[in-house]
Amino acid sequence: MRRRAGLLALCLVLVTSLVTACSGGDGDDPVRLRVLAGPDLAVLTPLLDELREETGVDLRMEHRPDAETRNPDRARYDLAWLSSDSYLRLTDKNATRGLQRTPTMTSPVVIGLKPEVARQLRARVPGGRLTWADIADAAATGGVRFGMADPRHAGSGLAALVGVATAAAGTGAALRPEDVSCDRLRGFRSGQTLTADTGPALVDSYADHQGEADALITYESDLLALNASGRLDDPLEVVRPQDGMVLADFPLLLLNPARRTAYDKVTQWLRRDSVQRQIMRHTLRRPVNTTVTRDARLREPVGNALFYPDRPAVVETLLTDYGDPDRRTTSQVVFLLDFSGSMRGARMAALREAFAGLSGADPSASGKFTRFHRGERLTVVRFGGRVLGEKTVTVTGPKDLDALADTVARGGYGDATAVWSALDHGYRAAARARAADPDRSVSLVLMTDGENNAGLTYTEFVRRHDALPAAVRAAVPTYPVHFGEADAGALRRAAERTGGRMVDASGSSLSEAFKEIRGCH
Repeated sequence: MRRRAGLLALCLVLVTSLVTACSGGDGDDPVRLRVLAGPDLAVLTPLLDELREETGVDLRMEHRPDAETRNPDRARYDLAWLSSDSYLRLTDKNATRGLQRTPTMTSPVVIGLKPEVARQLRARVPGGRLTWADIADAAATGGVRFGMADPRHAGSGLAALVGVATAAAGTGAALRPEDVSCDRLRGFRSGQTLTADTGPALVDSYADHQGEADALITYESDLLALNASGRLDDPLEVVRPQDGMVLADFPLLLLNPARRTAYDKVTQWLRRDSVQRQIMRHTLRRPVNTTVTRDARLREPVGNALFYPDRPAVVETLLTDYGDPDRRTTSQVVFLLDFSGSMRGARMAALREAFAGLSGADPSASGKFTRFHRGERLTVVRFGGRVLGEKTVTVTGPKDLDALADTVARGGYGDATAVWSALDHGYRAAARARAADPDRSVSLVLMTDGENNAGLTYTEFVRRHDALPAAVRAAVPTYPVHFGEADAGALRRAAERTGGRMVDASGSSLSEAFKEIRGCH
């Protein structure tokens, strides 16, 4: 009897072991994985029951608005499912080194335009192929008001910001620190009228406030889904910028290596052709499998895929410069322009051409990113041996830019060059502007073609600068433009002392020099 009882117990142990092995170690219960997920993944909820039934893996999704920009807690989560892990990989390389990732679908960041606005913009562009530069140009003049998620929190907003900044740099490569040392997105930013912390919240905000914006910048899938939702007065025209887009590939990341077997089951299921078709139907995102026939709305080529920056400092600078999109910023630039006798003729013609370019006459991509924009406060000071004239406008439209152009075009010349007196005059104007509005961003642009031969010496200017309020000294930089016979060493010292930098126009043109400076304030 004792031998038979022992055999029976052994058989029971073997059977139990076999059943447990076949069920993944949890009996008949599914394997549960805790997943940190971005808000953009909530649309996949209907597919998760089917995934559990077919793979035995239950994904417990926790959708967090900050999932794209936080280091996932590996003690809390087994997986992370994001629209993009680019920011995570950039800011915490040690945490992501060797991390298993599997792309599950793709969607580029594009622009949705109201049909009439799209028609008007296309009419101005040869061939009608719009670029980020065209959108920035229209935003600067008030022709486009757009919604975009906050790039400090949302993957779609950050991808949009990287895309616009990459187009503004014009290199076609990943952004470098020198590409964002002077932010060229102020004109673009002036057109933003709607924002939200997440992509889905932005879509809802636009649907509820369609009169407040003409455009929506987000994932292609969001725009297509919104157009199909019946929530819009007029469907948006999807514009894929010709100068490129940042592409999200919605990777599933394995945070807990002990869950590798279950992770493999999930990723293999997600990449089946049949499942990829379901994902496409549910989300309107592009399948990663080339064997899957795309929905007709997804057959337009993505075109030039823009690179994500590979240096944290680049993204940090972009986010700092762009600031809080919910908060309107004010800025003022004081242009101190040399009108001494040596500027007569070709040199003055070059200066007037540069100002015309900044006022919208420059049709190049760089010209569209660096033009004067609505809401910007501009002061032009003409000087020779003393201040010859001064004009300040806040840009609301062409008439204000015409007034500035008239100030540059008219007026006589001085018989000397008082460089440091002019700069001192500019700092006193800056101090008054900061006193009236402490949050106002103010910068000075000093253009001269000669050496100082009147008024204050450089030493006297420094003494007066040191006596200014600390908030002015610390926050108001000077950007000198070296031209003609100007003293490059002295201009460079002034730039370094005030937190700016000198731009040399001797090897290019005044137009290029002014464009290089634009956005530094």
